[in-house]
Amino acid sequence: MSLKTKEKITLFWFRRDLRLHDNAGLYYALRWKTPVVPVFIFDKTILDDLDNKEDRRLTFIHQNVVALQKELNQIGSDILVFYGHPTDVWKELSEQYDIAEVFTNTDYEPYATERDTAVAKILHTKNAELKAYKDQVIFEKKEILSAQNTPYTVFTPYSRMWRQQCNDFYLSSYPNEKYFKNFLKWTGSEIPTLEQMGFKRTDEDFPSSKIPAELLENYEKGRDFPAMEATSRIGIHLRFGTVSIRELARYAMQHSNLYLNELIWREFYQQILSNFPHVGKGKAFRAPYDDIEWGYDKDAFQKWCDGKTGYPLVDAGMRQMNAIGFMHNRVRMVTASFLSKHLLLNWRLGEAYFAEKLLDYDMAANNGGWQWAVGSGTDAAPYFRIFNPEAQAKKFDPKGEYIKKWVPEIGTAAYPEPMVDHKMARERCLKAYKKALEKS
Repeated sequence: MSLKTKEKITLFWFRRDLRLHDNAGLYYALRWKTPVVPVFIFDKTILDDLDNKEDRRLTFIHQNVVALQKELNQIGSDILVFYGHPTDVWKELSEQYDIAEVFTNTDYEPYATERDTAVAKILHTKNAELKAYKDQVIFEKKEILSAQNTPYTVFTPYSRMWRQQCNDFYLSSYPNEKYFKNFLKWTGSEIPTLEQMGFKRTDEDFPSSKIPAELLENYEKGRDFPAMEATSRIGIHLRFGTVSIRELARYAMQHSNLYLNELIWREFYQQILSNFPHVGKGKAFRAPYDDIEWGYDKDAFQKWCDGKTGYPLVDAGMRQMNAIGFMHNRVRMVTASFLSKHLLLNWRLGEAYFAEKLLDYDMAANNGGWQWAVGSGTDAAPYFRIFNPEAQAKKFDPKGEYIKKWVPEIGTAAYPEPMVDHKMARERCLKAYKKALEKS
């Protein structure tokens, strides 16, 4: 560490909020009584589980931590960056510095909750407190409740109440820039390279954090067609907080009511994760679905992963995700349904594979989407609604443009036959689901 100071300082811990502007926790840190020093931790607890040493998301995070440092250097400050387990880092920091308080923004995932509880205990021994603020959502936890004072489990009434409660107070940006003078004046921090942490940088052209107004104004027409560049691709920026949800919601209100609805879906799944934490621990939202007898076929799962199922739309989606870390949302539903209902393989395998591959992976949204497709979640498609991949392709990729892009061998002898018959798979799925649900 290059920071040497004996004065009392406030630390701000960056996590899913990699920006200086309109950052709730940072705003409150800068208005505290002591100079602010930012901290970022490349968390070994998470990174040690990554099999892919060229994970694109790490390149994105590293680029944005470096960008934060440049911004801080321009105002005469800097950031402490570590590679380690958060509890070890915070023990070291609490012993080396006179810490007044530690500010951060709330992360609602189960691991994050456990981690923050452990860090708070460490800080408490040094008479410091971990103060966490709402930043990645407009409404959190139990802010949107039904007339019965319970969390919503159906999207439509939730979205209606979300819109009723949302006003300028919730959408206003935090004026962080007014308080930049309260950063501690120092420079000279060194950020560990990806190579020093045992990873490799990828040559990645990440999606822009700016959404063209024209795209949102045509969102309703094009968003269901995977061959069109008609979706925002901003998920990675929301995941790591390089954009402000308040700014994005205001922008959506100006240009697309339907796109705003997608942002509300994101918040709906976040509050489901907060209020029903079992969904983040491998359990179905609807308990009877845990009784489904899933098969396990390693070869079948691998064909799904590789995009070699013989169903062109499924294969195109999987190959797109494997190649660029993104899959069109319509196709995510089809591929998820195919794994769980056509192949009758445990949806948790697919959920984990998406988590490994998607640039915009977010536990709440990923889990919510998978459970929707399976039938076990909130607002779920009825279990007897089983997507026909061929019908979906005809409807949403009528010219085969998306399929031809990702499955160039379509129509040749090199393309495999369908690995399972649709009618047989449908009947098998209905039988397995019915057997499990009749127990409840």
